[in-house]
Formats: sequence, C-alpha cells, structure tokens
Amino acid sequence: MVEMNRQVCCFLFFLSFAAVVPSLRANIGDFDEYWQKRAEEAQKDALDAYDPHPESVTDYFNAKVDKAVRGNNSTRRQLGKYKGPCLATNPIDRCWRCNRNWARNRKRLADCVLGFGRKTRGGKYGRYYVVTKSSDDDMVNPKPGTLRHAVVQKGPLWIIFARSMVIRLNQELIMTSDKTIDARGANVHIAYGAGITIQFIRNVIIHGLHIHDIVRGSGGLIRDADGDGISIFGASNVWIDHVSMSACSDGLIDAIQGSTAITISNCHFTNHNEVMLFGASDGYSQDQIMQITVAFNHFGRGLVQRMPRCRWGFFHVVNNDYTHWLMYAIGGSQHPTIISQGNRFIAPPNVAAKEVTKRDYATQDQWKNWLWKSEGDLMMNGAFFVPSGNLRARLPFSRHDMIKAKPGTYVRRLTRFSGSLGCRVGRPC
Repeated sequence: MVEMNRQVCCFLFFLSFAAVVPSLRANIGDFDEYWQKRAEEAQKDALDAYDPHPESVTDYFNAKVDKAVRGNNSTRRQLGKYKGPCLATNPIDRCWRCNRNWARNRKRLADCVLGFGRKTRGGKYGRYYVVTKSSDDDMVNPKPGTLRHAVVQKGPLWIIFARSMVIRLNQELIMTSDKTIDARGANVHIAYGAGITIQFIRNVIIHGLHIHDIVRGSGGLIRDADGDGISIFGASNVWIDHVSMSACSDGLIDAIQGSTAITISNCHFTNHNEVMLFGASDGYSQDQIMQITVAFNHFGRGLVQRMPRCRWGFFHVVNNDYTHWLMYAIGGSQHPTIISQGNRFIAPPNVAAKEVTKRDYATQDQWKNWLWKSEGDLMMNGAFFVPSGNLRARLPFSRHDMIKAKPGTYVRRLTRFSGSLGCRVGRPC
C-alpha cells in the first residue's frame, strides 16, 4: 500500500512538474540547460526526502521533547534577559548549546536537527570557509572572503564569520547544495538589500543570522528579488535554526514549488505582516509532498498573519509561542494537514481576531474534511482553534509519545532562547 501511494505521488509529482516548467521559465531569466537540469535534480531529491509515514517523524519529535522537559525540572519564569548558567530548554539546544567547546566542534550542530528536516547535514562533510568581508560588489565573480563567494563553491562547506558584520546583498544570495551558514560567535546581519534564496538544491543549514529590512529588487542574474528573507524554492532537506527575522518586503520565510523535508526551529519573528507561506498556489498539486516542522519558535511583537499559511502538505506545528497576531495565526487552503501540538496562543484584544485558524477559498462543507487538529495547546485571552477532519479517528501516534506530556504551559521555557544567540568562544552558548 505504501509503495502504491508512493507511485501515485510520483506520477502526480512529475505530471505537475511537466506542467510547471513553462511557468518556471517565466520566473527565471534565460531558463538555460543548467537551471533546467538543476530543477529536475531538485525534484528527484525532493521525492527522495519525502517521508510516506510523516506521523513517525512527529512521534520521534514528541519523544525527544518529552525527554528534554522531564530532564529539566526548572520552573523559573523570569522576565528579561537571562544571566544565569547555560540553560538549554529544548532537545535541539540540549544537543550542543551548553558545551563550552562548541566552537571547536561546530559541526556537532548538524547532528541536532529534529522533525522533517532531520536528515539535513549542511556542510558537515566539507571544510570550513571563513567570511572576512561584508562587501557584495561582484555578482558574476564574487570576491574571495565574501559570503557570496562562499555559497557558490562546489561541494560541502561550513561557512563561519571572522567578525561581526552587516551584509547588504545587492542581489539574491543564490546558494548551492551542502552548505551551512553558521553565524555563532559573531553578530551577523543580512539587511537593507536582497535576501537568501535556496533554489533547486538540497541539504542547507542556516543558523544564527539576523535577517531584516529585506527589499525587493530587479536585475537579478536568475530572477528579480521578491523581498523574502529566506526563499525556499524547489529545495529539500533544509534546517533554519536560531534566526531572528523582521521587516521584509514580502515573506520572512517562504517555501514553495514542491520544497520538502524542512525544519524551522528556535527562531524569533517580529514586526511583519505575512510571516510564512508554505505553498504558493492552490493549483500546484506538487506541493502535496511538502512536509515541514515548525518548532520552538517565538512569534512576537508586530506580527499580523501567516504563522504559517499552508497548502497541500503535512505541517507539524509544535511548542511555539504565539504572543502576538492581528488577524490570525495559522491558515491555509487546498486541504493541508495541520497538527498543532503544545503551542501557546495568546489572542489579541480585538474580539474579531480571537480565532487562531483561518481557511481560505473553501466552504465549510469542503474544509470540514481537512485534518486540522489541536492537541495540548494552551489558549489564552479568548483564543480558540477550530478543528476539522475526522477527530475521532485514531491517529498513529504512540500513547507514550503524545504531546500531553509537553502541554502549552511548557512553551515559555522551550522557546526562552529563541532567535540569534550571543555566543562567545570558550563559553557555553
């Protein structure tokens, strides 16, 4: 049965890919043989990354969270900046943060990802590359020592920074496969220019950056910059961790065109309208292979909507802190599966915006069959989640691994250190 489902998925996948190539050509200047080959390889990688048993991934994730919570009995709820000893409060951070020698073994980070992006290793098997220059002057032949030069190198690479810097990208930063951007130990901002594009590639880790004030642009080598902070386009095995993001012209993080096997964790989002878009079109059925974990993030001040907005795929939204929204928190169309577990939702004062969820382009007779499930979520200030689908159906979760052991009351602890960290070499991070 599983093999049959996979074959059906493959057929629909390549059928939709054949239909979408003309639109890709419209979006990418001179869709030459190189980019067409890269797109086809990316589609095959995405199918390989697709998990036909997504529930097993959420089971494993929940077990890890449960172990981390039971191992940390602290009930401290201090306000303001934490100044005590290293306190790693979730299983991803516990894997690396409190080791004072993290800078000597940076690549340990690659073993810490959980969720659908769990197989992502970035540049673990490559050499280190040290970014020494903040300039971005030559798009065709990037200068050695710049971030743009680093991300276009062949083969795996672990990219770090010699010092703190603000990088203004003149065009989108088009990455290549098997790369890690690791900003630990420096205060690195991608700001006031174009954003990062992860297009038709696989195996990318982005960690520790500040990304903000990204603007639209024209004249790009591949396409015009759309103003996203991070754009994931036809890519697979991507992990975004401990990134602080705000005030981009379009989305903070968009994942489209059949992207899959993605984890977004420990990030802090502020001051933005449309935060995250997963799936760009109701007519693009290729996004049915999209599988994304959103975990331990803080959705903070100045946010409006799309945290995330989903289409087609399977989305595990777990142990996030939703302290601000103006319209809604989680939305979608085209029958996505959304499993919301152990989040904290604090509704805004506006009586008309208390609902966490929002369905688009469907009548109630249609969306009542979409599986949107809330388990262990903490609803505050009148927040409410409208579930749908067959809620009586037994989900294939182990009774030992259900999120009940990690209710929304734990979220403030689990997300306490979200966003870019002020790591110092020789000290726990």
